[in-house]
Amino acid sequence: MIIVRYADDTVVGFEHEADACRFLDAMRARLGEFALTLHPDKTRLIEFGRFAAAKRERRGLGKPETFNFLGFTFICGKSRRGNFLLLRQSRRDRRQAKLAEVKEDLRRRMHQSVAEQGRWLRQIVNGYFEYHAVPTNSRALVTFRFLITDLWRRTLRRRSQMDRTSWDRITKLANEWLPQPKIRHPWPNVRFAARHPR
Repeated sequence: MIIVRYADDTVVGFEHEADACRFLDAMRARLGEFALTLHPDKTRLIEFGRFAAAKRERRGLGKPETFNFLGFTFICGKSRRGNFLLLRQSRRDRRQAKLAEVKEDLRRRMHQSVAEQGRWLRQIVNGYFEYHAVPTNSRALVTFRFLITDLWRRTLRRRSQMDRTSWDRITKLANEWLPQPKIRHPWPNVRFAARHPR
């Protein structure tokens, strides 16, 4: 059994479905004693993990289900060698919400200097990368940086009817001010590899 918890969000993994069902029933009963309930949309049993795809294929079902946890969608995937690989991808709805927030802020900062805008956007992109730059999530980082660059270009073009900020110019500005997308966090087996001197 594996439990990963952050505040009131929890993912619990079991080897056998029967154990998962018993745990879920016990959890409902325990929370019921305090007049609490599990969230009906977020609480579900899914077949997930190393053997989920093969088991579902034998039963004539599609790909394993995915689940969302702490801003990521977790997916049963495969490495280039065909081995099981847990994929973590940034949730698209959360990214869209962040971009909408940045767009509004950029409109308020429209008449700031390019350097001031660049410094502010660098903080935004850095903050996003600090959380989301995990293995298997490179494409989301590239997409986020591109969309931020495009929002910046549109904002600069709105400053004046005569402004014709080209992609060449905005690319140079982005390269000057915005960090490049790269994975910043190691795989969990590297991060939690503890060694003892003995």
